[in-house]
Amino acid sequence: MQRRTMQGKARGSLFIVSAPSGAGKTTLCRKLTEVLPGIGYSISHTTRRPRAGEENGRDYIFVDEAEFRRMIGDKEFLEWATVHGNLYGTSQRMLREMQGQGTDVILDIDVQGARQLREASPEGVSIFILPPSLEVLRSRLEKRGSNSAEDMERRMRTAVEEIREYKKYDYVIVNDLFEKALDELRAVVLAERVKTDKIDPEWVKTFGS
Repeated sequence: MQRRTMQGKARGSLFIVSAPSGAGKTTLCRKLTEVLPGIGYSISHTTRRPRAGEENGRDYIFVDEAEFRRMIGDKEFLEWATVHGNLYGTSQRMLREMQGQGTDVILDIDVQGARQLREASPEGVSIFILPPSLEVLRSRLEKRGSNSAEDMERRMRTAVEEIREYKKYDYVIVNDLFEKALDELRAVVLAERVKTDKIDPEWVKTFGS
């Protein structure tokens, strides 16, 4: 389902979602696309190895470093960054095509990439997902069972640094109760859809204003 203005199809909005690893941003973004029509999930490219249950083309587009570096050289990424020793990037073509079709796009991305995106797409709406506490964050990371002790400590140090960035975002959601956090994320998208600048001024003129 695509959104439309009062006169024709609207260009989709961009929602930039960041959070420290383990805060639940990917799960929230994925679920939102299931329950809210007119919004799609942007799949990032990465050199990271797939985790158990992840699928190429669904969770990420997995590429080797040589291919990723080629894409950087060809300026195919709207943003890219090194996170926890792996490369991640957002395809400019994929993102713009979705928006051009009138689909809102939600993108879960680290704070480095979000900085680049805010510069490249200042009209984007930025949302930071916070865990209820660092203790809860550590517990969620431990449940993954895929992080070494060294990697766990690195992720926790990075989380503290990333959380300091929250003031640079338009909205902040605390992911304590999942359904409540999902409702708040949905509310942000719905509120943005009915902003004044989403209405076609030519349509308003039919009222004689």
